[in-house]
Amino acid sequence: MARRELDAAHITDPGLRADYTLCRRLNARHGKTYFLATRLLPLERRARVHALYGFARWADDIVDDLDRHRTPTERDRLLRVLESDLAHGLRSGEGTEPVVRAVADTAARHGIAHSLFADFLVSMRSDLHVTDYPTYADLRAYMHGSAAVIGLQMLPVLGTVVPREEAAPHAADLGVAFQLTNFLRDVGEDLDRGRVYLPADLLAAHGVDRPLLEWSRRTGRRDPRIRAALVAAEAMTREVYRAAEPGIAMLDPRVRPCIRTAFTLYGGILDAIAEQDYTVVHHRAVVSRGRRAATAAAGVVGVVRAGRHARGTHPAPRTGDAAPRTKGPVQ
Repeated sequence: MARRELDAAHITDPGLRADYTLCRRLNARHGKTYFLATRLLPLERRARVHALYGFARWADDIVDDLDRHRTPTERDRLLRVLESDLAHGLRSGEGTEPVVRAVADTAARHGIAHSLFADFLVSMRSDLHVTDYPTYADLRAYMHGSAAVIGLQMLPVLGTVVPREEAAPHAADLGVAFQLTNFLRDVGEDLDRGRVYLPADLLAAHGVDRPLLEWSRRTGRRDPRIRAALVAAEAMTREVYRAAEPGIAMLDPRVRPCIRTAFTLYGGILDAIAEQDYTVVHHRAVVSRGRRAATAAAGVVGVVRAGRHARGTHPAPRTGDAAPRTKGPVQ
């Protein structure tokens, strides 16, 4: 399947094909929900999405260093090396890391603004020293770089049937909604890393602070105040999903089943959190394989329908794609 995706995307350089293949493996290994939805994209779009994910995952892994082999100073150094490599790659099409070469090629082919990658790395660096967020506004400022820009990077690859600037706010909101879902799902794991992403003002409104969360994580005991705060965080996240949803209809009809599937799968994580009575401080909520399979099957039906009706019934998508090329200077 990887070979067909690369052929469809006109990626012919052997080295570049290997770079994109690595990105695909990173997506398949670490982004199970995201990867499942990506399988519903038209073949020629998938490698580009894998490149965007692969680069983001590479940077995120440097910051999180789950095995804790690196000091914060070493992680900062590695992130700066990656940032320098990316800046060179975006200018020249070259790079030291495979994920940089792949994402630089994708950015060049689709005219993705370089500032979006710079904003992403600013938020990644903040994770090295910022461990909590006083207000939701503070968290949204962080998520501009860590999540909203991912949605904005995706837009030129996916294509729209409206001017891109009209779809952009919804794409940004969808990235934020997905990340808020992850924050809620991963409350306990983030505590283990010394981080609390849920805004302090939201927690305080229900009588919750970091020490109470740490106590609950450490002892395995529950507290009604924590549950109330998590219910409020879920409601806040669902509001962002509602703001994002109109943007799906603005996309190329052939990619809508993919994004609708991702929308449903991530929303299903919120459902699982509620069904498991908001015990995320103690363990991660997981969507059942059966529910994931049913959602994916519905996405396949959507792909078939889009293939039947897209031609001649919708404006041509605005993908921002340039003529196929292998390596070379960024346009």
